[in-house]
Amino acid sequence: MSRIQAPSDEATGNLVDRLLSGLPPESVLVDPDVTASYANDMASFCEAGVPAVVALPRTVEQVQHVMRVATELRVPVVPQGARTGLSGGANASEGCIALSLTKMDRILEINPVDRIAVVEPGVINATLSRAVNEHGLCYPPDPSSWEMCTIGGNIGTASGGLCCVKYGVTAEYVLGLDVVLADGRLMSTGRRTAKGVAGYDLTRLFVGSEGSLGIVVRATLALRPQPPQQLVLAAEFASAAAACDAVCRIMAGGHVPSLLELMDRTTVKAVNDLANMGLPETTEALLLAAFDTPDPAADLAAVGALCEAAGATEVVPADDAAESELLLQARRLSLTALEAVKGTTMIDDVCVPRSKLGELIEGVERVAEKYDLTIGVCAHAGDGNTHPTVCFDAADPDESRRARESFDEIMALGLELGGTITGEHGVGILKKEWMARELGPVGMEMQRAVKSAFDPLGILNPGKLF
Repeated sequence: MSRIQAPSDEATGNLVDRLLSGLPPESVLVDPDVTASYANDMASFCEAGVPAVVALPRTVEQVQHVMRVATELRVPVVPQGARTGLSGGANASEGCIALSLTKMDRILEINPVDRIAVVEPGVINATLSRAVNEHGLCYPPDPSSWEMCTIGGNIGTASGGLCCVKYGVTAEYVLGLDVVLADGRLMSTGRRTAKGVAGYDLTRLFVGSEGSLGIVVRATLALRPQPPQQLVLAAEFASAAAACDAVCRIMAGGHVPSLLELMDRTTVKAVNDLANMGLPETTEALLLAAFDTPDPAADLAAVGALCEAAGATEVVPADDAAESELLLQARRLSLTALEAVKGTTMIDDVCVPRSKLGELIEGVERVAEKYDLTIGVCAHAGDGNTHPTVCFDAADPDESRRARESFDEIMALGLELGGTITGEHGVGILKKEWMARELGPVGMEMQRAVKSAFDPLGILNPGKLF
């Protein structure tokens, strides 16, 4: 028998009573219509159960109470943030406690001298970014869902964003964490200092663990000085191969753009159809580069010359921030535009070495032709993180089958090219099989051993990762 199982109706009543002994009534939701709305995140093809109850704690002590009750009653707990994830990592297990941390949304401290912020997990990424901007600082990680996603969710999936090519991903900004463990104990990891190497790096272990090791209830985050306003360049290419060649030239040349994004012809067409952006129909690939250096115009000129040497048919540098924002609008509309093609998308998250970026895009084109599907690719080209996006009609069983098969074929291609199955979206449910392929049997054995050390009963986000 499993160590955990969905509670019976009688047990659910006991569960609710126990939760109410340490939580206010408004923090315990049991209406079936309401609990059903907490069943899943934004991923396709990921099964989800219905929570027995939704808990909305506001304090660390309340999170501890939830975990003590869950441990005593052997009830699974699924931590959730804004549920903007794309791998099913926040999907509910049948009869679980959906532990939503969105009410823990305070920015507790912004310290310009130490360049840190201390926040609760429910703080929205954009809210934090704007708050630290007022102190002349910035929090660089900027997932595309930054106006909705929470810091806790960003930490759970080790999320990235458009600026990763220069500033790195979430893991590089998490200095310390307060974590409620499966049995309700509170543990602090990491530090507030600029340096620190005491013991194993448990902070990094929790970043990207998708809520499977503990509940993050407070995070100490590194900040940077706010950079100058970036300027953007758009370069059009007659082939994706030429655009990828430009990416390699830029990076090999020692340039450090604040953004280096690529859109293939399918994505460009979808954006044109949705928003009438006026991009040339002959564009096979669009490359966007940005610099936030003291002299961005000079950097754009140098990169523009490299794009022309790689075969760019047109290079358009922005003159100011407003024009830069217009150029970036096309990239920001990419996923919305691709979703409009058929109504449903599967967004892949394959990261390959930059030198293999062209081979991946060419391979995706072959997969799209093989399965007779529209698959657009937008990519954080500067770090090789691609998002092949499969467009399909979810009401068509055959098309849905082909979409899933094409998704798997793209994952396999990424591994063949020396890449990884996820650069920033996480494993969740969607990629469990693929994680096993990437890590191998010994790697998986050690992953499970770590999980067992932190969660011996297996109650934290069961069914995810493994």
